[in-house]
Amino acid sequence: MKKLGIWILLAGGLATACNKDYEKVPLEEVTIEYVFDRDDSLGTYANKFLNSIYATLPTGYNRVGGDLLDAASDDAVSGLTGTSVAGQLATGAYTSAATIAEETPWNNAYAAIRAASLFVSNIDVSPVKEKLENGKSVRYAWKAEARFIRALFYFELLKRYGGIPLMGDTVRALGENVQVPRGSFEACVNYIVAECEAIKDSLRTNPVTAPELHSHRATRGAAQALKARVLLYAASPLFNGQNIDPTNNLTGYTNYDKNRWKLAADAARELISEGRFALVPNFKNVFITQNNGEVIFFRQGNNNTDIETNNSPVGLPVISRGRTNPTQELVDAFPMANGLPITDPNSGYSATNPYAGRDPRFTASIFYNGARWLNTDIQAYEGGASKPGGVEPGSKTSYYMRKFMGNFENASQYANTSHDWIILRYAEVLLNFAEAENEYRGATAEVYQVLRDLRARAGITAGTDGSYGLKANMTTDEMREVIRTERRIELAFEEHRYWDIRRWKIAQSVFAKPLTGMSILLDGNGFTYTRVPLTRSVFTAPKMYLYPIPYGEVVKNDHMRQNPGW
Repeated sequence: MKKLGIWILLAGGLATACNKDYEKVPLEEVTIEYVFDRDDSLGTYANKFLNSIYATLPTGYNRVGGDLLDAASDDAVSGLTGTSVAGQLATGAYTSAATIAEETPWNNAYAAIRAASLFVSNIDVSPVKEKLENGKSVRYAWKAEARFIRALFYFELLKRYGGIPLMGDTVRALGENVQVPRGSFEACVNYIVAECEAIKDSLRTNPVTAPELHSHRATRGAAQALKARVLLYAASPLFNGQNIDPTNNLTGYTNYDKNRWKLAADAARELISEGRFALVPNFKNVFITQNNGEVIFFRQGNNNTDIETNNSPVGLPVISRGRTNPTQELVDAFPMANGLPITDPNSGYSATNPYAGRDPRFTASIFYNGARWLNTDIQAYEGGASKPGGVEPGSKTSYYMRKFMGNFENASQYANTSHDWIILRYAEVLLNFAEAENEYRGATAEVYQVLRDLRARAGITAGTDGSYGLKANMTTDEMREVIRTERRIELAFEEHRYWDIRRWKIAQSVFAKPLTGMSILLDGNGFTYTRVPLTRSVFTAPKMYLYPIPYGEVVKNDHMRQNPGW
């Protein structure tokens, strides 16, 4: 009898789950035969094992040394110095031997892949008879869910490292002498896409029945959305036409093919056309209302006040750590409520009253000077309660992140709020489609419609021409910039911007000059606003477009090739 033991039961969340799930059998005695029991017609233990694999999915909330990943992009900075983000990611102070555990998840990803493969290879032993509402087998659905999680982790590796070793259904023990070479970037893309396509018809469809039990599960929509995201990345400049090592098939394609954009657009269009998801009318509710029709796949969180406590402004009568400080660059990206950019002379923007009349997503995403929170007007001016100056925590930019938080503008204290981490949501699929469609066919009516729908949901006014501030007859280049900005503000702090500026291959230009914040002075005449530079982020091109393969993997595997520059 083969014992699962520590070598396959993942550390952390999975080990904890097993201590609870297998309380009648010591962990070191748990075997494959126990989990995948031929007499367990309900698949009780197999289901628990699958749920423990779900528990390995990462959460994005303050996951990188206490910061959000976006604090290493041009959208935000960390409120503290010396953190993993401020001291390593944002300064390029990492190497193949000194990686950042929370953001270079090679070992954790392969541990999850290994567990998923164990499930895939053994679940057929369990004689589960239960059927889904569509008559499909629960057992096959579980198997497809494990394959989805495996595909998702492969993608998480792919976007960080380029081509990575593909294990198929092979289950290998930790510490085993694995001499598997990296698959080409193309082979990895094809594998993930093929997995998504193969499993989609075996998965539950949305909306799921009994969401209190099954809302966290991978569905047909999740497989479709992941496929569309993978193909979008594959079509993007970093991998398609601007490979950092043009003849290296590990770091991207060795040729440019415009048709890759079409594949990405078609994949997103398939999900959109099925009509199972829709934009939630209230933007803020997407992130705090469970089982809403915009969420496609999420990592189950808790009802708590952690997001508020970690990220809300300091200087309020509650514990606040103020970790995520949005940059002036992100603030400037939000248009006015009429949809026009603040640089447009007809927008109505006022430099002396810069936060008035903005896109409602601005106030839903960012705390600014004068914003209401916990029955208090936030004082983000120099020397104000939320900008004490020279003190940590305290905003370096005069802004704090507001997104993901409950509606506590007029409350006296925080209350527990649902904080699931959304991994795939419908708004992203729409933006993925718009980007890919524009790159392949140009600024078509379908592309315009996506932007109008997102802006209408945000609360931007349509205007007399129903354009929501969008210029008519844009070129592909003009529309590209509009889509990138729309993506930036719609998906802010959701771990997209960090990767977007890499896959678009613009990171070196983004970080070529210092990011900025705002210095706000209060005098007898009101406030004055002055843009101030922040500590400059470091981005060394081309090597920093991909992470280094961990040194230990290169040393122990004779077939492992390191990424260029590392």
